Amino acid sequence: MRQSSLFTKTRREAPKDELAKNAQLLIRAGYVHKEMAGVYAYLPLGLKVVERIKAIVREEMEAIGGNELLMTSLQSKELWEKTDRWDDKNVDVWFKSVLKNGSEVGFGWSHEEPITELMTEYLASYRDLPAYVYQFQTKLRNELRAKSGIMRGREFVMKDMYSYTTDEEAHLKFYNAAIQAYHNVFMHVGLGELTYLTFASGGAFTQFSHEFQTVSEAGEDTIYVHKKKRLAVNKEVLTPEVLEKLDVKREELVEEKAIEVGNIFSFGSIKSEQLGLKYKDEEGTEKPVILGSYGIGITRLMGTIVESFADEKGIVWPEAVAPFAYHLVSLAGNNGDVAAYAESLYEELTDAGKSVLYDDRDVRAGEKFADSDLMGLPWRIVVGKDTLSSGQLELVHRKTGETTHLTRSELLAR
Repeated sequence: MRQSSLFTKTRREAPKDELAKNAQLLIRAGYVHKEMAGVYAYLPLGLKVVERIKAIVREEMEAIGGNELLMTSLQSKELWEKTDRWDDKNVDVWFKSVLKNGSEVGFGWSHEEPITELMTEYLASYRDLPAYVYQFQTKLRNELRAKSGIMRGREFVMKDMYSYTTDEEAHLKFYNAAIQAYHNVFMHVGLGELTYLTFASGGAFTQFSHEFQTVSEAGEDTIYVHKKKRLAVNKEVLTPEVLEKLDVKREELVEEKAIEVGNIFSFGSIKSEQLGLKYKDEEGTEKPVILGSYGIGITRLMGTIVESFADEKGIVWPEAVAPFAYHLVSLAGNNGDVAAYAESLYEELTDAGKSVLYDDRDVRAGEKFADSDLMGLPWRIVVGKDTLSSGQLELVHRKTGETTHLTRSELLAR
């Protein structure tokens, strides 16, 4: 991609009403556009990051047997009334509307009910189970406060997976596989060492759940971390009973602020009983299906990565999620030979399958370097007058600032 053709523009300052570091940097670097509080449009660079994260999550979900689908955003009032989660007293984040025919509808904040109702038409026998399905979808939640940038939006992209099994033993086996898959995701995107499996409340879902919490000063949650055991307890369920169950002592735990980047819930047979999802076992006996729910906030994860690794110059993307691996910066000015060299290098890199953003703009070197730091691509390749005389390219690692000089062939071979 040539930067002169890329639909993006960096800014010196973020909107004055934007307080969250992740949104300030993403707006300034041209990744997102703020529509209103808690609502952001994802520009080409931002969309590339979202798709990179989705690809990592998709790989892990399919590795444990997940099948991808896409449900509707519009939700039936009558369906959610069956589980008593239509009432705003029980779920206070609904966006609701009325169709022209007078029917009341909601906009999806979660999908346990619709997917479970769908399953009543596809699961009838033990031979149909287990079933594991997941989706990437825009969720809509009427949050009272939307002050954490893309980490707590009123509109956001989420991966939600649902497991349907015959019994608790089969459910627990998949539940544990999902825990490992989530660890793999967070490790792959660079957050593995900062992210803890956390014992928590189920909120509007179940009595208890597990969260995946990333330690960060930008976090809205308070957790108590046992670093040696790689687990944590959310403040809201920090009780003697929970500590005893986890076999940890209060003095072993360290208080931290954290961002919830994922969660998993065991519903048991409750949803199936409410919605009539049953199967016949080998003896022909009718039994309710066991349900589990597994969520990762894709755009929240993007914001968490920014919060975790950004420095005073701007964003620092881990290579696994960066929109491009290399930022090729040409310091051509009026030098036609430098421009020609940079152009040929760009074509050679792209022909070799390298992921490159080529800054071919006719602007000052200082502006190019400032934009490059702000945008945060993992590696910067600098082509200038010295390149022609020495035959050496400058390769700068964004995270560490380490600079290496290498030949064109050495660059292509790395």
